[in-house]
Amino acid sequence: MNEEKVVVALGALAHPMRLRVFRALVVAGQTGLTPGAMCESLGTPNATLSFHLKELSRAGLVTQERASRNLVYRAAYESINGLIAFLTENCCEGMECAVDAASCIC
Repeated sequence: MNEEKVVVALGALAHPMRLRVFRALVVAGQTGLTPGAMCESLGTPNATLSFHLKELSRAGLVTQERASRNLVYRAAYESINGLIAFLTENCCEGMECAVDAASCIC
């Protein structure tokens, strides 16, 4: 993923409602969600949701598929993985930086 695409993706996620929509789609997994289900669960009007889905789609963070009479939206995992890879590239100067789960105090 190049820097320009990263900026667009981060900009799309930098809105509370778009972040909620994206997180809901991540939770839904490959099943995805219809706009009606998202409106109901997120408590947002259809027109507002449509605007935010368009922005997430433009940023490449969600996909849309027609299933019969419904649209189904899904998180674009390849894009989000590319975004995470870009952000963590050269992390810790090449040294392992993940915390050992056994030493984590939760």
